[in-house]
Amino acid sequence: MSSCNNLDGDFTVQSDKCKYTEDAIVSDYTYETTIVEGNVVKPVSTKMQFRTERKVPKVGVMLVGLGGNNGCTCIAGTIANKLGLTWNTKEGEKKASYWGSVMMASTVKLGNDAKGNSVYTPLKNMLPMVDPSNVVWGGWDINSMNLGDAMKRSGVLDYDLQQKLYPHMKDIKPLPSVYFPDFIAANQSERADNVLTGSKQQQMEQIRKDIQEFKKKNGLDKVLLLWTANTERFASIEEGVNDTAEDLLTSIQRDEPEVSASTIFAVASILEGCTFINGAPQNTFVPGVVELARQKKCFIAGDDFKSGQTKMKSVLVDFLVSAGIKPVSIVSYNHLGNNDGKNLSAPSQFRSKEISKSNVVDDMVASNRILFEEDEHPDHVVVIKYVPYVGDSKRAMDEYTSEIFLGGTNTIVMHNTCEDSLLATPLIYDLVILGELCERIRMKKVEDDTNSDWEAFHPVLSLLSYMLKAPLVPNGAPVVNALFAQRQAIINVLRACLGLSPDHHMTLEHRLESSLQELAAQQSGRPLKKARTE
Repeated sequence: MSSCNNLDGDFTVQSDKCKYTEDAIVSDYTYETTIVEGNVVKPVSTKMQFRTERKVPKVGVMLVGLGGNNGCTCIAGTIANKLGLTWNTKEGEKKASYWGSVMMASTVKLGNDAKGNSVYTPLKNMLPMVDPSNVVWGGWDINSMNLGDAMKRSGVLDYDLQQKLYPHMKDIKPLPSVYFPDFIAANQSERADNVLTGSKQQQMEQIRKDIQEFKKKNGLDKVLLLWTANTERFASIEEGVNDTAEDLLTSIQRDEPEVSASTIFAVASILEGCTFINGAPQNTFVPGVVELARQKKCFIAGDDFKSGQTKMKSVLVDFLVSAGIKPVSIVSYNHLGNNDGKNLSAPSQFRSKEISKSNVVDDMVASNRILFEEDEHPDHVVVIKYVPYVGDSKRAMDEYTSEIFLGGTNTIVMHNTCEDSLLATPLIYDLVILGELCERIRMKKVEDDTNSDWEAFHPVLSLLSYMLKAPLVPNGAPVVNALFAQRQAIINVLRACLGLSPDHHMTLEHRLESSLQELAAQQSGRPLKKARTE
């Protein structure tokens, strides 16, 4: 019986399709797809090359919302891992890890050994990747509290761990941030004691200056920005205001009220050539921002961290529809007591979150016209309530009602209790690791011995969708919400960078009697006897 082996160390691909130079890994790859034209199905192959820079740069990350629950937990996590901290709880001693991070704590199937056993390796070993413990962290917050006290205020971490981290965090203070009260709940005003002043243009220039000084001070090769601050209301898309890059930049100059703080940060990041990732549900990436990112060839990715209830939904609905079961009603209820919940208690901010949570099933429903007619969708309701007592320990309750065989119904009820920030923080690490890696990958088509130019991923970096509730995709590209499809896309891109074929799960070596006989002979050390033919 086959078992699993693990390859924890570095490995080398030995193939004429993969070459290692001092600077890069260059692979030859055949990308195979299928085109359907009416009732005719055509396989299509495209010869490509991938080039991945091997040197991992010195990376800095600036968080917008550094002093919030996610921000201070993110910094605490990297310090705890870098120092190898242990701490005591009522369940016993715990030690720092990156559990919850798909890039740092999950494994992928690399192949089989000679005996047919599956060989798994940490995903982080596939290509040279940045380690969160080596990242230089900084950022902005509308509240001036140092991160040691912010960590205590959040109540996310165990008391003993807080005590060990406090000396390392008490001197870290966030930079003054952009604060536009119209875009977040009025109840956030009591925190806003660390804000920039001046026009929107002046504030954007200050953000750019902060990025430049952070990069220079820490001797960084590159900087990424990530929004983990309050959910904003949706910005109105208005002609002449934010519909083009030129109009957006002009609107910032004239202090246009419909330009949000998150959009100011996104524009500043793009103008500095820094990848910008939006971890909240608002429409930061108005059309003018997307156009600017394309003009500057700078990555943007969003929207909204996918950590708990929505991640489960993207798994369960995919399972139901793939199993030929028709979900007809999905009701999701949440209550939480952290500052995110407080901000979401305002109707405009809740609406942003409701939109990002509600669209997660659309592509899975549309994939099965046996179950669903055109434009037919399950009833889908999302409720979020603010309950201060529960703090960061969010409760999520879901009811899935489905139609099954011969008019029957099936109901699945799920209760999920989770520390909100302990689920979200590893996603920040994942977004940074994968976002930075994508900056070092180039590819090109190779046709008729005529090489095209090396090309980066599209500036709208949809490969990060696994970590995000409402994936932003390039115009004309489909939105994929199914969780395993999103993860497999990441894995297969990494395999392509090594000249390896996609992991297709056919495992024919375990499904044919002749193949199983060959494996058994190898395991026993006896040669396989071929049948005699007359």
